[in-house]
Amino acid sequence: MERAMLGVYLRDQIRNEEIRRRTGVTDIAQRVTKLKWKWAGHIARRTDGRWGSKVLEWRPCNANSLQAIFVQQWTSIG
Repeated sequence: MERAMLGVYLRDQIRNEEIRRRTGVTDIAQRVTKLKWKWAGHIARRTDGRWGSKVLEWRPCNANSLQAIFVQQWTSIG
């Protein structure tokens, strides 16, 4: 759609970044990624003890035995 706005064709071999610079439209995928990381940082900085922070910091108490179980399951499949 941006190419149509500028009258640019694929055969002109103009990069998408250049087209976005010309139109001033932001890339939605980059915007979503930036917002997700911003939100994750917000959750990580909270100190009020809500479940979001607890989930980010959670570690299973028997992680080594769980890892061994998963390895055994995958090796028995192959």
